[in-house]
Amino acid sequence: MIIETATPNDLAKLLAFRAEAAAWLSEIGSDQWRRPYPADRLLATIEAGTVFMVRDGGTTAATITLTPEAEDGLWFSDELAEPALFVNKLTVARTHAGQDLGGRLLDWAGDRAYRSGASWLRLDAWTTNEELQRYYLRHGFKHVRTVTEGGAVNGGPRVSGWLAQRVARPGMGHNLLDKAPDPAPLPGPNSADH
Repeated sequence: MIIETATPNDLAKLLAFRAEAAAWLSEIGSDQWRRPYPADRLLATIEAGTVFMVRDGGTTAATITLTPEAEDGLWFSDELAEPALFVNKLTVARTHAGQDLGGRLLDWAGDRAYRSGASWLRLDAWTTNEELQRYYLRHGFKHVRTVTEGGAVNGGPRVSGWLAQRVARPGMGHNLLDKAPDPAPLPGPNSADH
């Protein structure tokens, strides 16, 4: 399997991935991703070069967005001062479920974060999706805190405020053929240490 940067031609596939994931989540009792994701926002992240696709032959098997920008209102300023990459929209096609492709993608992301000079690989997960939280814990993430107030529409509870991180590490044995360009170095005190 190869991993490469998404292109605008992948927009329809990414929107279909999200719809497929939302339907599966609903089947298992989660309210995650019920609202459609705006196509223009997704296209902007593709054009920014932060969306990656895993291809298995002619099939798209998974996707991940990896960005140096944190979502507003989740991380404290001292945490944001530490160089980090943030995982978003990690999605595996149902055809490739059960193969730990998501775990391999997290390992790839940790290696990419390390190569960019990041100290941390961070994420926020759906606050009520305890199975997803356990998944990230099994993959070496440590729970930082759960943000339950602010940032949501009308000041209601935050729906994706379970925060976790793990140290950015090289290698990791993800076994994905990486065809994405090398990551740009992040600014920060540790970026020159790698």
